[in-house]
Amino acid sequence: MAHKRSDEGGRLPRRAGYVLAAVGVLSLGLASRRFGSVLPPFIAAYSGDTLWALLVYLVVGLWSPDAPPVRRAIIAWAFSCTIEISQLYHAPWIEAIRRTTLGGLILGFGFLGSDIVCYTVGILISLAGDSLLSRPQPNEPSRVPPLESP
Repeated sequence: MAHKRSDEGGRLPRRAGYVLAAVGVLSLGLASRRFGSVLPPFIAAYSGDTLWALLVYLVVGLWSPDAPPVRRAIIAWAFSCTIEISQLYHAPWIEAIRRTTLGGLILGFGFLGSDIVCYTVGILISLAGDSLLSRPQPNEPSRVPPLESP
């Protein structure tokens, strides 16, 4: 059973946090493609795919905010890898979709094993960040009720 987190105490509701994070990650990902020539080569080569997987994790979180983070991570990783493997398929209809801006951003163009490594890193970063942000704040009541003395 998933635990429903209280969003009281001035914290953003979970879905709003995912939306804001997704907008930020999407912006960074697009910027990494647009301005790759001014980034260090390693960052330019791998940041876009890493951020893409991080974005997939956030979309899964938006879709299912009360699912355990590990479940969200597994779903995001499986989706990302499925999209990467789909790049081995080159039927005319899917190539037409890939030639559109949105289709190219979502589906990619050619299979690269290094992309799966980037997806794994992006999702692990997402999982770590989500776990840290889900911790109770110092002024937030504990999620575990205190034990009563006999």
